[in-house]
Amino acid sequence: MILLPNLDHRLERKIMDLYADHKKRAANIDWSYHEFVPWEMGASYKTTPWSLEQRQLPPAIYTAIETALLTEVNLPWFTTYLNHTFVGSLDVMKEFIHTWVAEEDQHSNLLETYLLLTRNSNPHELKKLRFTVVESGFESSFTTPIEAMTYASFQELATMVFYTNVAKVATPYDPTLGTLLRRLSKDESLHYAFYRDVIKAHLELEPNYLFYVARVLMGFFMPGHGMPDFEDRMKVIAREAGYGPANYYQQVVVKLVEYWDIANLRPTAIDAEKARLDILKYTDRLGKITARFTRTQ
Repeated sequence: MILLPNLDHRLERKIMDLYADHKKRAANIDWSYHEFVPWEMGASYKTTPWSLEQRQLPPAIYTAIETALLTEVNLPWFTTYLNHTFVGSLDVMKEFIHTWVAEEDQHSNLLETYLLLTRNSNPHELKKLRFTVVESGFESSFTTPIEAMTYASFQELATMVFYTNVAKVATPYDPTLGTLLRRLSKDESLHYAFYRDVIKAHLELEPNYLFYVARVLMGFFMPGHGMPDFEDRMKVIAREAGYGPANYYQQVVVKLVEYWDIANLRPTAIDAEKARLDILKYTDRLGKITARFTRTQ
C-alpha cells in the first residue's frame, strides 16, 4: 500500500514560488463584481413582482447559470473541507487556501446579483434552492492533501471550461452575461494552474503519487452533484449550453493526463504502476465512449 498522502516538504520552496506567481497574476486581473452587473436594470420586486415572462434567457442557458450559482454558494463547505484536509500540511498551502476563498467569494455574488437584477430568476424559488444546497453541505472521500489538490485540479479546470463554453452560447442572447462568465473563467484558470502545477511537481519528484491521482480521476464528481435535479440539469446543459461529457473528456481529462505526462512516468511501487496503467485504460475507454456518444448526436 502506498503511503504518500501528504505534500512533500522538499517542494515547499517550489509551492511558495507558485503561490507568489499566482498572487502577481491575480493582481493583474483584480476585479469587483459590481463592475460586471447591469445595475441600470434594477427594480423593486415589491412594486413590480416577478413573473415568468420577465425571464429573457433561453431555458438551457438559465439552467446553466443557476447551476453554476448553486455550486458557488457552497463555498463555506468547500472551505471547511479544505481547511480540515490541510491541517498539519505546509503553511504555504494554508495561505493559498485563504487567498482562494477570498477570490472565490465574489463568484456567487456576481451570478446571483445578475440573475436578480435581470429578473431572469424567480427570487423566491432561487432563495429556496440556495438554502437547500447550502443546508445539504459538501463531503468528499478525497481526504488527503495530495488527493484534494488533484481533485481541485480537475474541478477548477472543469469549471473554467464550463464558464468559457457557456459564455460562447450565452453571448448572442446577452453580451453582459458572456462578459461576466469570461471573468469568472479567468479566476478559475489561475486557480487551476496553481493546483495543476503543484501536482506536476510532486509527480516529477515522486511518480508513486500516481496512486492518489488515479483514485481521484476515476472517482471524480463535480462539487454541485448533490443539488436538486443535478443529473437532469447537466443533460440540458450538455445538449444546449456547451458543456457535457465530450467537453469533460476532451478539455479536462485529456488535458491533465497529457500535462502531467502520465504515460511516461515510471513509478517504482507496484500499486502506483497499476494506478498509472488504470488511468491510461480509463482515459482510453472514456475516449471511446465519448466518440460513440458524439456520433449518435
